[in-house]
Amino acid sequence: MNEIQAGRVVELKVEREAEFGFFLTDGHSDVLLHDSAVTEGEELQIGDEVTVFLYHDKEGRLTATMDIPEVRQDHYGWAEVVQVQRKLGVFVDIGLSKDILVSLDDLPNLGHLWPVPGDKLYISLKLDRHGRLFGKLATEDVIMEMSAQAKGKEMRNMEVKGHVYRLLMVGSFFVSEEGYRCFVHETERKKEPRLGEYVEGRVIDVKEDGTLNVSLFPFKQDKMLGDSETIYQYLLSRGGAMPYGDKTLPEDVQFHFGMSKGSFKRALGKLMKEGKIYQEDGWTYSSNRK
Repeated sequence: MNEIQAGRVVELKVEREAEFGFFLTDGHSDVLLHDSAVTEGEELQIGDEVTVFLYHDKEGRLTATMDIPEVRQDHYGWAEVVQVQRKLGVFVDIGLSKDILVSLDDLPNLGHLWPVPGDKLYISLKLDRHGRLFGKLATEDVIMEMSAQAKGKEMRNMEVKGHVYRLLMVGSFFVSEEGYRCFVHETERKKEPRLGEYVEGRVIDVKEDGTLNVSLFPFKQDKMLGDSETIYQYLLSRGGAMPYGDKTLPEDVQFHFGMSKGSFKRALGKLMKEGKIYQEDGWTYSSNRK
């Protein structure tokens, strides 16, 4: 027997027509199928059997739709974040007239790691004890089951892109557009990405279990170009002089420029070779100051 409960896909009978839609029944309870939720071109008659998805509308009333969302109980899919409410959590769009809440209890403790509108979460649906629908983040077991297995070391240095689904102290996990499970160690990123953030990286290792280790840093030569531009623009913003150079402490380099001491020195060397800067008494100057 079908159970009229939010989050379920059920088969119900058209019992009667109303001015704004149809009432469906399982023989015990009725639910409204609004005209706007009927599949385009479908003509329903009294007594027809229809397959619908059940959810609560914006007024909290149980309602039906013939547009079955990919995301539902025990069915996972990507849902885009459309709104953030710090006291509640984030709302995601799964294709219904009402957005679904992913509770703050399931989000990172640090607010800057929360998803923002446009990010995507891999979720299913769950009911709380009051029968209300919430988004449920996929567990690691779910991701492992749905992900594809990468094969061959030739994937090294290939570009991969995808949305972050898990955050740990040691690093971040994301699923690539091809379905590969990817891990980014904390040393292979400039900053920690948000949950749901879209990231782009390159494969640095293919593991025996078919997962990928990924770096969010570009190739060294490309990174040097970016680092040198960062330093040079900072230098110009200070009028062409800054109290940092080859002998600056690593922690000061990291704090002011967000890069390692080695990257900093390589970038300075590139700028000096190009004749853009010179160093004197621990300071770095723009060459046009001479």
